[in-house]
Amino acid sequence: MNLEEKLSRIGISGTLYKLYLTTIRLGGGSVTEVAAGAGMARTTAHDALAKLEAEGLVRFVDHGKRRFVVAQDPGILLERSEARRQMLEDVMPVLRSMYHHENGQPNVRFHPGPEGIRTVLWETLSGDEKELRATLSMRELMVEPGLEEMERYLKERARRGIWLRVIRSEERDIAPIWPSSQEERRELRYAPATYNLAMTCFIHGSKVSVISSGRESYGLILDSADFAAFQASMFDAMWSLSTPAPTIP
Repeated sequence: MNLEEKLSRIGISGTLYKLYLTTIRLGGGSVTEVAAGAGMARTTAHDALAKLEAEGLVRFVDHGKRRFVVAQDPGILLERSEARRQMLEDVMPVLRSMYHHENGQPNVRFHPGPEGIRTVLWETLSGDEKELRATLSMRELMVEPGLEEMERYLKERARRGIWLRVIRSEERDIAPIWPSSQEERRELRYAPATYNLAMTCFIHGSKVSVISSGRESYGLILDSADFAAFQASMFDAMWSLSTPAPTIP
């Protein structure tokens, strides 16, 4: 596969390809010079160069009555690719959810190891849901993903305006943190002493996300509207039996 074929895979083909390589070869020049170098009319070249500018691959510089085109560092292609990859990662959970809902099939995803735990944790913030139901086992979360990662997650959740209704077991709490808080959009209740919540579980939309203990080290996402509704009902029942924690402003 030659250079033209490779660049065409990322949308730089035909007129755009000719003008982009001409600009790189020249380093810069007037629109007329770049158009001539690419073998095309100035008007045609100007419109195509505007598209390359929108992609960050070239930039226009006005000098008096003349307009020049300057090639940007080709490294911008890698930055653009990374930005698109990140964007796709952000929307992929929503697209997958829509796909499986349309097909009427549940979807189960298993994510092993510490990286899998972080993946599952952060995916709970995807979608349009503005409330999370959760049971948190602080003792396990301090091991994996760890306090620093959890603090980043909780701060981002609050920033997005997502409320967290959370149930914890007092015996598994190891630090007086994460209380009920209006500012941090969190309501905490403690489960009855007979309930030992040794795993972390989130219910969000049609998904139930589970984070294991550090010993087993995995994350699991089950996307099923029926299962999520069932788990939400179980959570609400336990919520009614749990004791509200004091709220800070």
